[in-house]
Amino acid sequence: VQKVGAGGSVGLVRLQRPEALNALCEGLMAEMRRALDTFEADGQVGAIVITGSEKAFAAGADIKEMQNKTFQECYGGGFLAGWDCIATIRKPTIAAVNGFALGGGCELAMMCDIIYAGEKAQFGQPEILLGTIPGAGGTQRLTRAVGKSLAMEMVLTGERISAAEAKAAGLVSKVFPTDKLLDAAIGCAEKIAANSKLVAAMAKESVNAAFETTLTEGNRTEKRLFYATFATVSTGLAVGAQGEWGCGPPQPILCYQNDRKEGMTAFVEKRKANFTDS
Repeated sequence: VQKVGAGGSVGLVRLQRPEALNALCEGLMAEMRRALDTFEADGQVGAIVITGSEKAFAAGADIKEMQNKTFQECYGGGFLAGWDCIATIRKPTIAAVNGFALGGGCELAMMCDIIYAGEKAQFGQPEILLGTIPGAGGTQRLTRAVGKSLAMEMVLTGERISAAEAKAAGLVSKVFPTDKLLDAAIGCAEKIAANSKLVAAMAKESVNAAFETTLTEGNRTEKRLFYATFATVSTGLAVGAQGEWGCGPPQPILCYQNDRKEGMTAFVEKRKANFTDS
């Protein structure tokens, strides 16, 4: 876990359990939650990249850990419920996927807002081959991403798709050479982080509403958040009028300028916007 990019604006989380192809055990996911909480609270970080190794993003959930679980343990303990932290974090997230993204690994990638893939990446939901079904959103997010027919085929056969096929199906945003993937993902995260962090969170919420609500409700959410950008406020000090009773030196006063107005003013003035994220 480290901060990278311009001014440390990107949080980087690298899954590192090579002996198990980054299989997602409970300990690893607990570390993931702590890392995301840290980056969520860090005002310097504007976007987060999650990646693995060149061989595997994550080859699935840890089967040895699940093998002897009972229904009572899964249901009573809310097994896998904690994984939702990736989907609920407010800052934009990018999955940089090289190698295998299977089962829980594919689900983890789909919890992110953007997926970049290395040209040798493979995606799949092979749970059917183990006598079970996806349990961390695989049947739901995959269907929304690639449509019913391909999702059914992947879930019912356990067959994998390549990075190129994932790109064509809409699961992946872009495909890169293996050795260029992480730099590309960090570069995208830097672009996101350069914008208003407050407005980026609003934009993310609005896009997510398209997947989680009806068109009417989604449009209502978009309008509400669009209007809200006109109320975003940042504060600063400016030299104001003289002191009380009109005498004494000029006093600093609190002035207000919002990121939406700064962005539009910068466009009109043909300069780069200076967002303050508050």
